[in-house]
Amino acid sequence: MNLRIALVTAREALPLDEDMPPLTAALAGVGVTADVPCWDDPGVDWSVYDAALLRSTWDYVDRIDEFLEWCERCERQTRLLNPSGVVRWNTDKHYLVHLAKAGVPVVPTRFVEPGAAAETELAAFLRGGPGGCTVGGAHAFDEFVVKPAIGAGSRDAARYARSEASAALQHLERLIGAGRSVMLQPYLARVDAQGETAALYLGGGFSHAIRKGPLLRRGAGLVEGLFAPEDIRPREAAPAELSVAAAAFAAIPFEAPAYARIDLIRDDTDAPVVLELELTEPSLFLAHAPGAAERLARHLVQRLHASRTA
Repeated sequence: MNLRIALVTAREALPLDEDMPPLTAALAGVGVTADVPCWDDPGVDWSVYDAALLRSTWDYVDRIDEFLEWCERCERQTRLLNPSGVVRWNTDKHYLVHLAKAGVPVVPTRFVEPGAAAETELAAFLRGGPGGCTVGGAHAFDEFVVKPAIGAGSRDAARYARSEASAALQHLERLIGAGRSVMLQPYLARVDAQGETAALYLGGGFSHAIRKGPLLRRGAGLVEGLFAPEDIRPREAAPAELSVAAAAFAAIPFEAPAYARIDLIRDDTDAPVVLELELTEPSLFLAHAPGAAERLARHLVQRLHASRTA
C-alpha cells in the first residue's frame, strides 16, 4: 500500500517554505503521496494520512494554545511527527534549563515570568546577580537580548546596549504584561563575524550543517512578518560544534525525533553553546545539502513501515 503524508504548513508560510519542493519531490521518488494542508484548516480529515509531518506551521506563536490543542487532536487521528509531547516541550524555550542540567553548554539565560518585577529582574540580570531562574552561568557583556520564551523567527526579539536599558525595560514589561515568559541573554558578539552554525539531524543522525548570518541588529526594530530574513550558506561544522550538537540531541527526553535542528553560536572564549534546539517546525535547509531531502524521505518511509509491522 502506498503511503500518504501530510506536510503540514500555514497559509502565509507555504510560499516561504523552501524545504517543501525538494521534500515533496523526494517523497514522490520513494512512492509517497505528499499533500500540504494547513494545520488550522477545519476541512482536513487527518485520518486519511499515514502521518502528518510538521513543516512550516510558523504562525502558531500567537495561537499557541490553539496549536497545541490541534496537535493533540491530530495525533488522535494519525501519526504526528514530531509528536505532540515533543512539540509542547519544545515550543517553550525553558527546555534550555533541561539541557543545562544535562551538562549541555547553553547561552546564559535569565527567565522572567509574568507577574515578576520587571525592573528588579532586569537590574539583577545587568549586574550579573544571582536569583531567579538562570542557566548557563555568569557572563560579562556590553549588549543583551530580550525575547519571549515562546517565539519563532526572531519575532518580538531585540538587541540592546546597556545604555538602552530603559527601552529594554519597556520591552520586557510589555511581554510579561501580556502574560508571556521572557528570556534575558547576553549578546554574544562573535556571532556578528561568525554567524550561527545550525546542525541538522534527520532520522536520528547528523545530516548536514549550514551557516546563518546574524539576525539581530542594533536599533533595527522588531521583526515584521513570520520571521527575519536570513543569510543561509552551507558550512562544515567544526568538531567542537558537532560534539555540543550531539550532546544536545542526546539530551532530548524523548525517542529520537524525525528531525532536529540545533543552533549554535560561539561565546567569548570561542566555545560553541546552544542557542536553540528546534524540534517543532524548523527550516531544514534541504536544498543546501545534496541528498538531505532523500535521506529524510527514506527515513519517513522506514519509520512508517516499521510502525505498521510493530
